[in-house]
Amino acid sequence: MKFLLIVIVIAVVAFMLGAKQRTAEPEERRSTPPTPPPPAPPKAIVRCAQCGLHLPQDEALPGRGGMFCGAAHRTAYEAASGPQA
Repeated sequence: MKFLLIVIVIAVVAFMLGAKQRTAEPEERRSTPPTPPPPAPPKAIVRCAQCGLHLPQDEALPGRGGMFCGAAHRTAYEAASGPQA
């Protein structure tokens, strides 16, 4: 009877160790770091016609004579350059 109990305990332990090894990931998959996302493409940069500030094109304001960093610089530049047709 004691012999049968020892055999059952050994079988249960062996089964549990086998199940644990089957569910574990391979060593190669665990050690590989994830690949970083690709960098964002660079934005187009323009220069303010009034003050010379460089800023992204999607933040600039278009006007007569070029691109501007703000409405005040666009108004000042257009007033200084005179009326144009």
